[in-house]
This record gives sequence, structure tokens and C-alpha cells, in this order.
Amino acid sequence: MSKVTLAKALNTGLRTAMEADDKVVLMGEDVGRLGGVFRITDGLQKDFGERRVMDSPLAESGIVGTAIGMAMRGYRPVVEIQFDGFVYPAYDQIVTQLAKMSYRSQGKVRLPVVIRIPFGGGIGAVEHHSESPEAQFAHTPGLKVVACSNPVDGYWMIQQAIACDDPVIFLEPKRQYHGEKAELDLDATPDPLFTSTVVRRGEDVTLVAYGPMVRTALGAAEAAVADGRSIEVVDLRSLSPLDLGPVIASARRTGRVVVAHEAHVNLGMGAEIAARVTEECFYSLEAPVLRVGGFDTPYPAARNEHHFLPDLDRVLDTVDRAFTF
Repeated sequence: MSKVTLAKALNTGLRTAMEADDKVVLMGEDVGRLGGVFRITDGLQKDFGERRVMDSPLAESGIVGTAIGMAMRGYRPVVEIQFDGFVYPAYDQIVTQLAKMSYRSQGKVRLPVVIRIPFGGGIGAVEHHSESPEAQFAHTPGLKVVACSNPVDGYWMIQQAIACDDPVIFLEPKRQYHGEKAELDLDATPDPLFTSTVVRRGEDVTLVAYGPMVRTALGAAEAAVADGRSIEVVDLRSLSPLDLGPVIASARRTGRVVVAHEAHVNLGMGAEIAARVTEECFYSLEAPVLRVGGFDTPYPAARNEHHFLPDLDRVLDTVDRAFTF
């Protein structure tokens, strides 16, 4: 057992998957010699060679298109999109080919492609480097979408995503890559990939989050103790398919639900969660399901991103609103 960052956990998970299956290959801009801009693939080209860890041209559509062809020939490509905002040139390949090929072929063609995307803000980056595009992919049938929030999940979930025979959009909270460390037990039994989990028990309100907002949600729950409120925190982990079982069970106990994410509130993941929880828990709710997220504007310049990103105070303000009904 050792303490690792999210970056190290993902690196170790990729290494483990590559050791287990020689059909696993990594592709992306600067993933080889440099080890990726966030160093997630550091050392892997040295150990596995240039045929399995491939530096690609600056052409996201070409990277994903090549990965689709390789998957059709029996490989399991893991593609790195350098920053979230760079995924849009590949959006056509992802939603018109990658997401539809299995359905179009009635299951005869499987595309086990993992597309790793560092997502979210908080690193003081320039334009196109701090997006939250998850809802656009979760809205697309044929894609699986997952988001890790901590080193332990990062280690196990990347391996599970690679083993999946369907295409997986794998979202990584970039501002936590080199943040807090966590104990990683390589002999533990992980939760199934497409499941959510309760990461803090509480009685008064259910706070639902994923990716970078889980840490903020846990901080809010800790701070709320001083106000005499007990917040239960649920980490969604999987955005498509959604595992709302733990959320619904929690909502029926607490009667109040708040959903937090960095993405715009308008038509974001919180809207679907609010609708589904309302359908299932209408007679148990003491207040409408509330959402807190980014404002309905393009992501701001780095000096203003602290105003845009939901912080502990904005989350707690929304929790307070839930108790006004």
C-alpha cells in the first residue's frame, strides 16, 4: 500500500493495463517522449516502446479516427486529448463514428476505445483549456462517460474502462492531478465501473457531485457541521449510464437534493439528475432539486475563474436555499 497522487495512480493504472494486454496502445500529442503535458504517461514509452506509446500529430480528428481503425483491427487504443477544449475537432469522429459503429453493425463491430480528457478549471489556464464538455458526450447514445475524482478511483477506473468493449469517454479532473495523495491498495476489490457511491454519510440533505466537484462537496459537508447540518455526499462516477440508485435512496431519506458541477447549469448534467430524482422521489422531497454550477457564459480569463467555479460558499448557499422551502 502506498500514497499516490491522481496523476501517479492513472500512470500506474495505464502501466498495469499495458502489462496485462499487449493490444493496449496509447496515442496522443506529446504522450511519448514528454509523458504528456500533465505527465500522466511519463515513462511508458521508454518501457513499452514507440509502437505502443505513440506521439501523434496535432490533429485530434486524425487521432480519434486512427484509434477507431485500430480498434476495428483488434487493438484497444487509449487516446489522450491534451486539454478538454481540444476535443471539439474530434467531435465528428466521436459522435458520428465511434458512438454509432457497434449499433450500426448490430454488435458485430466493437470499438474498445478510451478517450482520456483532462476536464474542468482551476489551473489558471488560457482559453480552450478549462472546459466541461461532459453533457455533450453523455447525451450521445453509444458512448460511456465516466469521471474519476480521486487517486484510488483513477487507478481502478482507467483499467476498467480499457477492459470495456464499448467506447468510453474518461474524464479526469486536471486541477487534482498533482494534489492530495491517497492510500492505494493494489489488492483491493474495486467498485464496478458504472456505479455511483456514497462518499460521506449524512441525514439532512443529499449533495450530488462528480469529478473536481467531489472534493468541494466534501469540504462543504465538513463546513456544514458547524451549522448543525448533516450533508450526505454522493460521487456519481458514471455519467452515462447514470447509476442513480444511491442518489434516490439518499433523497428518500433526506428529502432535499443539491447537484453541483463545474459545467454550465443550463442543460447540464444536473438537469437530468433533477428530473430523474423528481420522478422517482416526488412524494419524499421537501424541496425542489436545486443545482449549482458554472454561469451561462464562456469560460472566463484565468484571473476571473474563481468567480465562475462553484466554491464551498456557493454550494453551501444552495444548500441553505433547499431549507427555505
